Amino acid sequence: MQIKKHDESYIVQLEDGSSWRIWPGDIALTLRWLPTTILQVSAIKDEFCSHALIDQSDGSRVRAIRASEDWPVQQVRQSLKKG
Repeated sequence: MQIKKHDESYIVQLEDGSSWRIWPGDIALTLRWLPTTILQVSAIKDEFCSHALIDQSDGSRVRAIRASEDWPVQQVRQSLKKG
């Protein structure tokens, strides 16, 4: 599925209308995405994220949740501090 809109580094909207909030630790990977980038959405089991967006050109993946959802702030801060 191609990217429809990626104006903000942490939110991506796909051509099917779905919008995804990118895990803060994975945002750097999204900076390489172009409007022509093909992504696959896959459900995952993760402490904070429900899905992965997988770049079909190189297999890289970022963790995400639906853009309408939010992460528990304190737990995310603790997780990011740990690395």
